[in-house]
Amino acid sequence: KSLELLKKKLTEEGLFDPAKKRPMPTDLVKIGVSSSTQAAGYADFIKIVNERWGGLDIQVAHTQVQGLDAPDQIIRALKYFNERSEVQIIAIIRGGGSADDLSAFNDEQLVRAIAASKIPVITGIGHEVDESLCDLAADLRGSTPSNVAQMLTKDRKTEINRTKESVIRAGKLLLDKINQLKKTNQTIIKDVHRQIMNQITVLAEQVASTTKVLNALNPEKVLRQGYAILSGNISPGSVVKITTYKKLINAEIKDVQDR
Repeated sequence: KSLELLKKKLTEEGLFDPAKKRPMPTDLVKIGVSSSTQAAGYADFIKIVNERWGGLDIQVAHTQVQGLDAPDQIIRALKYFNERSEVQIIAIIRGGGSADDLSAFNDEQLVRAIAASKIPVITGIGHEVDESLCDLAADLRGSTPSNVAQMLTKDRKTEINRTKESVIRAGKLLLDKINQLKKTNQTIIKDVHRQIMNQITVLAEQVASTTKVLNALNPEKVLRQGYAILSGNISPGSVVKITTYKKLINAEIKDVQDR
């Protein structure tokens, strides 16, 4: 009952007004994330981001995502990202759980902080059927952390295919133009043909360049070269996950020094 009363009050204040929602930024390259880096939902988010596109600048604020301290920690994360103004969007993510586990995301002060954020906020909290007041206050909402990762990234294979299709369409249109010119003016066919071939060459080079960049950003390629990906809270005593090409390793950090 208290949750419904709070929802009604915040609705009347306009915190959930759809007209105030901001769209997702275009050309997204810098993302702020508020989540527990030890949680499965965060691991799923990072995995899908890297699989779909990769190469994004992801700044993570490690916070609790349930319990009494969680709302204050997430509020501080929002303040941190807004003060630095280095990211284009802030993602608040947390995997599934019981109603009690997700209750932190119905905290009034946290809801107000999301609504007041200068940077657009997207949430991915719980399962698809779950809905929190934070979801209602956010500019964008994903059903799960994995769904947020899909919303924030392009699909590598789709983008390559789209670029190839654009080249094919352009080539067809240009060839159609040639056929029209053959019927109207034979004297300029050679010049037009040369221009067409130059354009096709440029488009083909763009496809090759895009493919090369996307392949270079693929984390699996890095792992095959003998490198490893380390994820987790980098501080003494913390347990981090080390991913190699063939193994997943949990290790405890003994010491951290500035390089």
